[in-house]
Amino acid sequence: MTRPLHRLTGLILGLFLTVTALSGAALAVFPAFEAWTAPALPATAFELVASVTKALPGVQEIAVSASGQVTAYTAEGGVVVDAMTGQALAKVAPQPWLIWLENLHRALFLGDTGRIAVAVLAAAMLGMCVTGALLLARRAGGWRGMLAGQKGAGWGRIHAEVARLAALGLILSSLSGLWMTAATFDLLPAAAGADYPAAVSGRTGAVLPLDFPAKDLRGLTLPGADEPVTLTTVDGEFMIDQGTGAVLTQAAPTWADRITAWAELLHTGRGAALLGVILGLAALTTPFLALSGVLMRGLTRRRSFGPADQAETVILVGSEGGATWGFAETLARTLKGPVHLAALQDFAPEAWPRAQRLLILTATYGDGEAPASAKGFLDRLAKAKPTMPLAVLGFGDRSFPRFCAYAVEVARVARAGGWPELTPLATIDRQSGQDFAHWGSALGAALGQDLSLTHHPDLPATQSLTLTTRRDYGQALQMPAAILRFALPNRSLWARLTGKGGFQPGDLLGVIPQGATLPRFYSLGSGARDGFAEICIRKHEGGLCSGQLHALRPGDQVRAFIRPNPAFHAGRRPLILIGAGTGIGPLAGIIRHARRPVHLFFGMRHRDHDFYHQEDLTEWQAQGRLTGLTLAFSRGDRPHYVQDALRDQAVTLREAMAKGARIMVCGGREMGQGVRAALTEILAPLGLTPDQLAKEGRYAEDIY
Repeated sequence: MTRPLHRLTGLILGLFLTVTALSGAALAVFPAFEAWTAPALPATAFELVASVTKALPGVQEIAVSASGQVTAYTAEGGVVVDAMTGQALAKVAPQPWLIWLENLHRALFLGDTGRIAVAVLAAAMLGMCVTGALLLARRAGGWRGMLAGQKGAGWGRIHAEVARLAALGLILSSLSGLWMTAATFDLLPAAAGADYPAAVSGRTGAVLPLDFPAKDLRGLTLPGADEPVTLTTVDGEFMIDQGTGAVLTQAAPTWADRITAWAELLHTGRGAALLGVILGLAALTTPFLALSGVLMRGLTRRRSFGPADQAETVILVGSEGGATWGFAETLARTLKGPVHLAALQDFAPEAWPRAQRLLILTATYGDGEAPASAKGFLDRLAKAKPTMPLAVLGFGDRSFPRFCAYAVEVARVARAGGWPELTPLATIDRQSGQDFAHWGSALGAALGQDLSLTHHPDLPATQSLTLTTRRDYGQALQMPAAILRFALPNRSLWARLTGKGGFQPGDLLGVIPQGATLPRFYSLGSGARDGFAEICIRKHEGGLCSGQLHALRPGDQVRAFIRPNPAFHAGRRPLILIGAGTGIGPLAGIIRHARRPVHLFFGMRHRDHDFYHQEDLTEWQAQGRLTGLTLAFSRGDRPHYVQDALRDQAVTLREAMAKGARIMVCGGREMGQGVRAALTEILAPLGLTPDQLAKEGRYAEDIY
């Protein structure tokens, strides 16, 4: 419900919200300009009043804005004055274009009706901020995740990043706008005001009590001798006898007055120029968020291939940004017989009288929610009578907390409803063509068809990376490996805004080898702030990409791109790093940036031949970046694997985990399985398991 409400409000009121936000952003400039151009104030209100009354005989009123601008009024009109000298600087004159802009922002040129409409818009903006914050939290895997950079790429990431930065400003503007509207329509308790005194002395010449800071003065009226002076400050309103200087009556601001003052400060920026500019910038994001919200939704309803009533195979697609449709179209073109392709929200078995099978390809939105083109699907699936076998294929990114969770839920509901399973649930990680082809083989076997699925999803734009240095290992054992360091190209402003090119240790470098269309991914052992991209790789027999990379010499280039992998970022907890072989790559980068206790368990074959990063680890230990180092050698007199080293240090591990440490594992699949089994034994006395820790964000794997 949250996401449809967020989108519906944006679609219906987007134009009006944009007009109100842009006009508000423009108005935010004036208080800032007024504050930055206003002359300095003297130390006390007494000095200010004395300078003005001396320079302008006959002054009747002095007003000081929250921004520090001083205006004096005489019988001839108002003038802006220099607070230090009292000299007139400029006449006060209405500015038609400013009045026009204020009427647009406050009432849409519609008087009281417009003010009510603007209040509705403010409430709508507040609602969108609240629902947007909920969606951001789900997308980031929790409220704490909102504080970090957003995951993903493209318009979805840009929309989330801008919304995250602007949300607080928009909420403050909305709340303060609603309060000011309530004040305009007298819906708040009456403002405080000093009662007129019963009697005054009728004399003049007394020294007025103005020995307070000039910045706290808001207004001073200087009437005839038979009337009291009215003094307004940040502390309230006072009436003072001109002959005796005595305070005759006073009224302190009520709680409603104080909130109104704060609301005006927050909404207009008068008295807080920098805050006004920040809120104005937040308002400027509104049209961008509206546009990016439309773009990120992408094409959610597509129909192609054969009509529904003639189809033997029905393919339903759940897509958030459009990528899953490409896989579905490849599948539809490859299958034999009539095929109907539609969105999940168009689920209608009664419209498919000839259908023999149902194939569901679906992405997941945020924290396990339905994607944009799957509205209401699960409810209809749960109520539908099973009519044909069904297969579910999930698309997602393992860097998100609940990988393919919506696809898992679809498969669960289908099983509970009695739908026959054509093939077991399968998942595609990061639009992997290899995963898709593997699933196609299984589907083809179930259908009795030779189904060869070849899909090449659109890849991010690549850049040329130049190799600067390399360190080689394992040559004597005929098992060559190397640490390759590449220089980084310059990042454009647009790339910085969209998150392209920025990376941390644990992110992935996608390298496209010559003669291939699909990238090979390597875990990065450096961050963008290091000024280089570093990977640790082993040359595999017959490996196309690893062979080309190992043939590189300083000065040679490769085509590559960065893919975020936030699930394997270090975080802020103490770390237990576990790696073997070239799995040390990202772990070394994490240690290089360490600002917390780090204990590394590192497994290798031979100390003398494949002790990658040996010099670095020694240096980091001396610097205190690496607080513990345990090595395991699988070749030699006493073969020892990294999982054996873990068991040897079981007590130390349990103590670290009891204190909140996080475990990060990188290396081959067999090593990963052995480490998981060892940790299951070691952590059992604490009532912890790797799966439980993973759900809490305290266990991460980068297994290949």
